[in-house]
Amino acid sequence: MGSTASGKNGTWRNWGGNVTVRPAREVTPASVDELAAAVRQAAEDGLKVKAVGSGHSFTAIAATDGVSIRPQLLTGIRKIDRKTMTVTVEAGTPLKRLNVALAREGLSLTNMGDIMEQTVSGATSTGTHGTGRESASLAAQIKELELVIADGSVLTCSEKENPEVFAAARVGLGALGIVTAITFAVEPLFLLTAREEPMPLDRVLAEFDQFCAENEHFEFYWFPHTGSTNTKRNNRSAGPPQPVGQLKGWFEDEFLSNGVFHAAQLVGRAAPAVVPTIARISSTALSSRTYTDIPYKVFTSPRRVRFVEMEYAVPREALVDTLREMKAMVDRSDLRVNFPVEVRTAPADDIALSTASARDSAYIAVHMFRGTPYQAYFTAAERILTAHEGRPHWGKVHTRDADYFAQAYPRFGEFTALRDRLDPERLFQNDYLRRVLGQ
Repeated sequence: MGSTASGKNGTWRNWGGNVTVRPAREVTPASVDELAAAVRQAAEDGLKVKAVGSGHSFTAIAATDGVSIRPQLLTGIRKIDRKTMTVTVEAGTPLKRLNVALAREGLSLTNMGDIMEQTVSGATSTGTHGTGRESASLAAQIKELELVIADGSVLTCSEKENPEVFAAARVGLGALGIVTAITFAVEPLFLLTAREEPMPLDRVLAEFDQFCAENEHFEFYWFPHTGSTNTKRNNRSAGPPQPVGQLKGWFEDEFLSNGVFHAAQLVGRAAPAVVPTIARISSTALSSRTYTDIPYKVFTSPRRVRFVEMEYAVPREALVDTLREMKAMVDRSDLRVNFPVEVRTAPADDIALSTASARDSAYIAVHMFRGTPYQAYFTAAERILTAHEGRPHWGKVHTRDADYFAQAYPRFGEFTALRDRLDPERLFQNDYLRRVLGQ
């Protein structure tokens, strides 16, 4: 998975290739002071400011025609505090680099998403999550935030210091300021045993509550046009480590899951009529495997096939009905869906605009291969997901606006009031934030 990319004539495009913008200027600060100065200068010049990380959001949340802040020099660990079991890390640090560094120190995050190419600030600001019975999103593991606000000052927030900012800024959408450092809770490095197993969709849905209750982390992928899934159960282990062998890992995770899968996507894009056949072959080609390794090597996997994605969080109790409606919609339509649908869960948290704010949630993510028409599929899926009070992932394709979110989030008004206080002139505004937060 690549990072954010610049094109010709100073244009910027995201990883999915569906967002392109040309900022007036780009700034790559080497310190918080330089970043703060860039924010003040942009305000003097009448330009909007946005920070952009790895470019893995499928929305235009980081796009600007003003000043684009690139945080790639603001990387690395500032401090590890073993007494409080926290790590403070610069905002531009890629999650992959953080995970490797923590493992060297005998430490780990409690939970994480399924990729680790994003920067820590980009991932948390958009609500990136994994799957977990008790352990929640990356943002829910934050203990302190440092951010540069619209007047160029540096604000620190935590449960004790500026708590009203902390309640919102952990998933801040880049609307409250530019995050410069994050303090995460960590724990001693542990082992996870992963059990991956193909399973009929009907069984997964019938036993979904049981699977979630019996496993620390449960997720599955459903293959549209089939009744098949691939399930994954991750649970803590006393060891010993039994990682996937190097050759086996290359064959399954690189050759099959990326190389062969990419070739199948190219065929399906060129000849949509064969997509159901490819889906049936793909689902029956899966085999079971069990392995034990350190967390980031279990939670995450390489994703080299590029796609566009929509994801919604629905109330946890609505998942089974929602997915059955999704399957019925695909089965009765002429759609040709060439990517599996990913399902995960998360417990309720206390973050104002977290997709799991104040309710246990289940996530349904739909994808389409990059370059394949996705609008009809996403529109049909979104109609079902919103009917079940779904909340879209802030960094993934959706069409919702501020009026919708005011109903979907009990604390939406709290967030927008804080935004009015911290950024009254809308220095950090862009078209996306104007749509989802209002003026």
